[in-house]
Amino acid sequence: MLLVDGGKGQLGVAEQVVRELGLENEIPVASLAKRFEEVFIPGSSKPVEVPRGSDALFMLQVIRDEAHRFANRFHRELRGKAMTTSSLDGINGLGAARAAKLIKALGSVTAVKNATLEDLALLTWLPEPVAIAVYQRFHS
Repeated sequence: MLLVDGGKGQLGVAEQVVRELGLENEIPVASLAKRFEEVFIPGSSKPVEVPRGSDALFMLQVIRDEAHRFANRFHRELRGKAMTTSSLDGINGLGAARAAKLIKALGSVTAVKNATLEDLALLTWLPEPVAIAVYQRFHS
């Protein structure tokens, strides 16, 4: 079963995708609209009556909430990685201290990415092989 988080609109999209995949006879689709905890199924404009407090409704809510928890954790991990990595990572000769100095000298990572080889060569403290490696990272 494919349980969609949302109302009739989201159910319609899920139903269309299942149909396009030719799986409409194999995968039943339903949606759980959060506001009133209503369950919708294809072909019905009215929600299925699932008694409040029933084990069936509780199970659907747990499935939905677990999907939210999983998705939220995944996105937090992605954001965490994005915050701790830089496009300057892995450039030979450019460690954390030198990268920080380079960003400070040019103003931003974007400025480093857009720097010409001549711009980088003007930084007398940056060895030529490192300047070339930085330039090649963003211009090859």
